[in-house]
Amino acid sequence: MAVIEQFFTAGVVVEEVDEREARRALREQIARLERVLTATALAACPRLDPGPPLPSLAGPRVLSLGELERVRDALAGRLASLDGAVEAQGAQQARSRALLERMLADLPAHKWVRVSNEQLGEPGCRHFHVRPRLGLVGMLMGWWRVKISSGCPLAWGP
Repeated sequence: MAVIEQFFTAGVVVEEVDEREARRALREQIARLERVLTATALAACPRLDPGPPLPSLAGPRVLSLGELERVRDALAGRLASLDGAVEAQGAQQARSRALLERMLADLPAHKWVRVSNEQLGEPGCRHFHVRPRLGLVGMLMGWWRVKISSGCPLAWGP
């Protein structure tokens, strides 16, 4: 019987977990994820929506380790989906830039095509539009040009 008692008492090692240190590390991870999420959403042009704020967990209180981990995991999931949206937006903008280059190289093949700065990922309201040079006469004669709009329309008062 003594051998069995020695086996069970000697083999059990319970380590104390420093919960304060674990909470501090999780709070730092959450803060870093929030900073990266915000920076990623603001760096995209046009800006992307990072999503609604995370739902509160039953009012103000100290969150348990499990709840802090859930918040961290939710933020990490949002960041991953936002990164995917940024990549998709970048690919669309690259396609729009290539279209603009093709438009400028071959005007008659891109009649009436319009590309905006928003599609190019640039700020402003400018548009590039392939149009005939002298209206109907230019359209019949095949005189095409790229008209670049001057930007955002002026705000007229009442």
